Amino acid sequence: MRRFDCVVVGLGATGGGAVRALARRGARVLGLDRFSPPHAHGSSHGRTRLIREAYFEDPLYVPLVRRAYDLWAQLQARGPRLWRQTGALVLGDPAGAALAGARASARAHAVAHEELDAAAVRGRWPFLQVAGDQAGLFETRAGLLFAEACLQALLGDAGEAGAELRTGEAVRGWSADGRGVSVDTERTRYEADALVLAAGPWTAELVHGLPLRVERQVVHWFEAPDLGPERCPIVLWEHAPGRIFYLTPDLGDGVKAARHHEGETAAPGAVRPPGPEDEAATRALLARLLPAADGALREARTCLYTNTPDGHFVVDRHPGHARVVVASPCSGHGFKFAPAVGELVADLALGLSPALDPAPFAFSRFARG
Repeated sequence: MRRFDCVVVGLGATGGGAVRALARRGARVLGLDRFSPPHAHGSSHGRTRLIREAYFEDPLYVPLVRRAYDLWAQLQARGPRLWRQTGALVLGDPAGAALAGARASARAHAVAHEELDAAAVRGRWPFLQVAGDQAGLFETRAGLLFAEACLQALLGDAGEAGAELRTGEAVRGWSADGRGVSVDTERTRYEADALVLAAGPWTAELVHGLPLRVERQVVHWFEAPDLGPERCPIVLWEHAPGRIFYLTPDLGDGVKAARHHEGETAAPGAVRPPGPEDEAATRALLARLLPAADGALREARTCLYTNTPDGHFVVDRHPGHARVVVASPCSGHGFKFAPAVGELVADLALGLSPALDPAPFAFSRFARG
């Protein structure tokens, strides 16, 4: 039986970033996925993902996203277009979590941005119905990653660097001891020196001790031909305390709009399809903020968030098995970081010192018993 330096379970964005980084470091790496990425069963689909630096979630992510920008640019130089700059506008109460958080990240890391009052927002984007007591922060460099193309680029580059990728093969379990790890799939058993678990919404089936919640999200695309990226930026709007609605400009298939979080708990593989109540909730918010995008429905899709209680990532060695690295769950905001998180994961799996500090993403903050 051939032995690998590392097996990566899950080839979505995080696993794709990890398998690429491992292969580029010269490791003999095997990547496994129960489906054939890109697919629509997890968290790495939906045409586009946001990339931004004025990061309202926490300033600690800014160095990581800057590294990701560099790595996406390297990948794009080798193949198809992977992202488009559009700018991003964060809206809400000036003291609210989104706007205050974006402002803190922008100021702490010298992110190029503009702070705008409601009148200035309406003057620049008159189609936005911004209340007088709200304000905005505009980040010029932000843009959209093309999700499926990005994932294909990560996996394609990994394959070119020597990674072995096996899809349509579900993992049933794993074990680890002082000599290495074993991974059992529905077909066979694999042996390796190290293991990376990047299974997205299936992580809870493979990793005990993490209090995870898989959340069903619904994304809609509405006809809005006048709201292309030349005119309309990405918008993230905190319309009530802790409640965020986002939309992206029309790239030819409609304005993409969704509520960030607020979804029901779901089990991977048994997710309820989009329904009329999902569309009604999204349209109600569009009518308040951007009536010009309240056109005919083009498409609706589900996506899964795998959430930790504090909304931050897990990128760390398993507390009970030093040869096992747990990668993410991303809590609904991880795609943009994929190649940079992949480097962190690869360094941990190979026993190297990461260039960026993974301490904020420690497994131990959730470990039980």
